[in-house]
Amino acid sequence: MPDRFARVVWTLALVLLALFVLQPYVTAILYSADQPRAILARGDLAPAENSTVALFARASPSVVHVFAQSAAQGRALMEPDPQDGGGQGSGQQTGTGFVWDAAGHVVTNNHVVAGATQRGGSISVRLSSGEVVPASVVGTAQNYDLAVLRLGRAGSVPPPLAIGTSADLKVGQSTFAIGNPFGLDHTLTTGVVSALQRRLPTGEGRELSGVIQTDAAINPGNSGGPLLDSAGRLIGVNTAIFSPSGASAGIGFAIPVDVVNRVVPELIRNGRTRNPGIGIIAGQEATAARLGIDGVVILRVLPGSPAAAAGLRGVDMQTGEIGDIVVGAGGKPVHRLADLTAALEAAGLDAPVELMIERGGRTRRVRVTTADVAQARL
Repeated sequence: MPDRFARVVWTLALVLLALFVLQPYVTAILYSADQPRAILARGDLAPAENSTVALFARASPSVVHVFAQSAAQGRALMEPDPQDGGGQGSGQQTGTGFVWDAAGHVVTNNHVVAGATQRGGSISVRLSSGEVVPASVVGTAQNYDLAVLRLGRAGSVPPPLAIGTSADLKVGQSTFAIGNPFGLDHTLTTGVVSALQRRLPTGEGRELSGVIQTDAAINPGNSGGPLLDSAGRLIGVNTAIFSPSGASAGIGFAIPVDVVNRVVPELIRNGRTRNPGIGIIAGQEATAARLGIDGVVILRVLPGSPAAAAGLRGVDMQTGEIGDIVVGAGGKPVHRLADLTAALEAAGLDAPVELMIERGGRTRRVRVTTADVAQARL
């Protein structure tokens, strides 16, 4: 009897072991999906998804890919290298732009096309249809990092983007960025307005105020692309990221559309912007700081300028004696050149501005009327 019981136990054990060993094979035979699986209906998209899909479908045809090639690099390359972050490695600068009007004007960042405009290179634009069209520069505004291009003969000019306003933006509202990061066409990223009223350095000692900060991913190649609100309206032009690695770290900046809507028509009309100034050349801020000077040292006063008419003095080039130091403008303190240029831009062209001038340890008020000094370096 015990032998029979042992045989039964061993038999059951062997059966169980066989089943354990054979289970994967049996499962594979019985349950393998060797034919296309049935599709499970998902139902309708969520309202937020539908809104984003519709926004992209409506706005993306107006977004273009900009290629700027300097003459030194030979013929312009029409296709970017996806492994080249923005085209820098090949000597080609690529970025994003968007259609501004039915005449075929395209807005982008000045730094996207600066290499080609300064070296007699060529610029081309790839439309959402895939058509590559030559483009020419209508005007640039380095102080705002904006440029306007004109498309050459194209099969069909895409519709211009709808224009919004940046005056009533709220921190936390949704943002949508469309661009060509790393050469990847028509990429949509989403986020929110992270902050407002940021200040962004541009060119010639100037800063752009009122800049929009967003956490929508912005990478090399997004420059010049549109930042949209949830209605698909343009609220800014993506221009910079803050990242030690050069990739998106959740802090991107966009030029506010109210600035764009003021500067771009002027570029289309005149090819440049009129910059309010007083006609001075400022000394180096680093040198002034080393000398313990808090303010803008006037290095030279341009002949016939408003500063010359007001009797302002620059540095005596023979003795090295410092003349006037601007320590205030428009009722606000001036610590650096960006403070002065901001006060002059706030005043506008042909407008009086009261300056606080320090000369020989004494401070006095000087009234100066601004003028267009686009050709002078402030």
